[in-house]
Amino acid sequence: QVQLVESGGGLVQAGGSLRLSCVPSVSIFSVSTMQWYRQFPGKQRDLIATIDSRGTRTYADSVRGRFTISIDNAKNTVHLQMNNLKSEDTAVYYCNADVQVRAASDNYFRYWGQGTQVTVST
Repeated sequence: QVQLVESGGGLVQAGGSLRLSCVPSVSIFSVSTMQWYRQFPGKQRDLIATIDSRGTRTYADSVRGRFTISIDNAKNTVHLQMNNLKSEDTAVYYCNADVQVRAASDNYFRYWGQGTQVTVST
């Protein structure tokens, strides 16, 4: 069973930086689109960054210019570099990925991580 494992969350002061990582728990064949979402307490999960198989990146307005999504294709790992963090960035951050598990003939399935807490103090 494929799981995505997130790391890098924690407590940081406003203006600081964190780097989140998301990696499959088992060996897989390939990934396509990978995304980061975040969820505020009592709210729905919101998309904040996407990177597709061509390396095209898109961002939500709230994070554009401060956050950077990148992918390590050799490790099928996606990162989210978060700079100039603000208190309003405090949330649980989730990654997802479209994965071919065993071979190029497989369909892509979307998997999610378990979430990692990011807390920005003022």
